[in-house]
Amino acid sequence: MTGRNMAHVVRSPEEIIIYFSLPIMFVLVFGYVFGSGMTVPGAGSYREFLLPGVFVMTMLYGLGATASGVAMDVSRGVVDRFRSIPMARSALVTGRTGADLIRALLEMTTLVVCGLLVGWQWRNGVVDALAAVGLILLLRLAFTCLGIFFGLVVPNPDTVGVIVFPLAFPLTALSNVFVAPELLPDWLGAVAAWNPLSATVAAARELFGNPGIGGDSWPAQHAALLAVVWPLVLIAVFAPLAVRRYQRLGR
Repeated sequence: MTGRNMAHVVRSPEEIIIYFSLPIMFVLVFGYVFGSGMTVPGAGSYREFLLPGVFVMTMLYGLGATASGVAMDVSRGVVDRFRSIPMARSALVTGRTGADLIRALLEMTTLVVCGLLVGWQWRNGVVDALAAVGLILLLRLAFTCLGIFFGLVVPNPDTVGVIVFPLAFPLTALSNVFVAPELLPDWLGAVAAWNPLSATVAAARELFGNPGIGGDSWPAQHAALLAVVWPLVLIAVFAPLAVRRYQRLGR
C-alpha cells in the first residue's frame, strides 16, 4: 500500500511542484515583503521566526492531499477492491501513512534548503534540529490519520476542499505561525496558545534556536510536551475511526 501511494506521487510530478509552491511563496512573501514591518518578541530575524511556522503549516495543508487521494480511491471503487482481498483492515491507514511520511520528509528537505537560501538557520546543533523535524513529522502523522478519516467520510472528492481548507485556514491564522500569541488580544492569544499547531511551532523554534520563544502561559512553558501530546491524541482518536469507517464502507 505504501508503494502504491508513492507510485502515484512519482507519476504526478506536477502535483508536487504545485504543492511545494505554496509554502515557498509564503516564505518569500512574509519573509521579504512583510518581514520588515513585523516584530518578533525579544527582537531577532522575522524570517527565522517564520520558517518553523511554515514547516508546520505545510504539514497541515498535506491533510488536503491525503483526504483527496483517499476520497478518489473510494469514488473509483478502489477501496471496495481492497476490501475484497485478504489484507489487513488497517493496511489502508498504515500504507497511506507510510507514503505520506516519505512525502513529508521530501517536503521538509525542500523547505529547509529554501529556508537556508533566504537566511534561516538552526542554531542549537544537529541533534536538536533533528528533534524538531521529528516533532513536525509526528504532527504530520496525526494529520494523515485525520485526512484518511475525512477521505473515507466525504461523499465525493469535490467535497474535500469544502471541508479541509475552511478548517485549515482558521487553524493556521489562530496560531503562532505568523504572529506571537502575546502580541494578540488576550482571548485570541489564549486560543492561539492552545492551538495544536502552536505547540509544535513553539517547540520547533526552541529546538532550532530561532526567535519567538517565551511567554508566561502554561502552553508556552510546556510547548515540547504539548507537541507530543496533541499529535498522540489526534492519532488515538482518528486512526481507529478511520479503520472502523473503512470496515463499514458499503454496509
